[in-house]
Amino acid sequence: MGTVYLVGAGPGAPDLLTLRAAKLLAQADIVFYDALVHPETIALAEHAEKIPVGKRCGKASTAQRFINKRLVDAAQKYQIVVRLKGGDPMLFGRAQEEIEALENASIQYEIVPGITAALAASADLGISLTRRGISRSVTFVTPRVGPGEAENDWVQSVIGADTVALYMASGEAKEISARLISAGKSENTPVAIVENASLSNRRTTFSTLGNLGADIAQLELSGPALILLGEVYRQHANQLIEEVILEQLSA
Repeated sequence: MGTVYLVGAGPGAPDLLTLRAAKLLAQADIVFYDALVHPETIALAEHAEKIPVGKRCGKASTAQRFINKRLVDAAQKYQIVVRLKGGDPMLFGRAQEEIEALENASIQYEIVPGITAALAASADLGISLTRRGISRSVTFVTPRVGPGEAENDWVQSVIGADTVALYMASGEAKEISARLISAGKSENTPVAIVENASLSNRRTTFSTLGNLGADIAQLELSGPALILLGEVYRQHANQLIEEVILEQLSA
């Protein structure tokens, strides 16, 4: 019986991979990788069989139960099995379902952490998620609910936090804005939007909660995007608004 390694591929840039992750990829016999993992990261597994098992919203994807079975079957055939997951395996990565499948089959596993998108987005922006006197709490949430799953109270989690990172949320930006404003969040709450965090083609922009839906639509996002909101973005959001007003006046 082999060992299955649930490895975090990080936010995108191949050189943000951990040394442990790179070493395992080089040694791997087989790699099951997510849709958003960079091709150069996958290429590090030069001796391994490589199998895509990605899931993207609105596109054909691999069922989780099938992935679980493939991991169990692979561990009975190979010594080093790598499940390469975008970001960090333990954050919105459905790792627990894979862990339970491996435990039920008495298969050894190990978790290798990776950099999650919120940290990479903060680095791109040059703005800390926390700031003395302004932000002492950070919440990572997703409004997305799978078929047959119960609704989660993500709105109250957002209301109670100083800084918020919304994952897998750009497609629901208009509804998110409306629900948060209805729950008491100010429409002037500053927002940062980061697309393709850590990559050379990343895009960053600032908005407000009231304008979030319209601004997201105007951006026409094609890559994974993270929505960040909180007072830590106030200065940059105000500066962008002032620049837009000046451009309009000079036109």
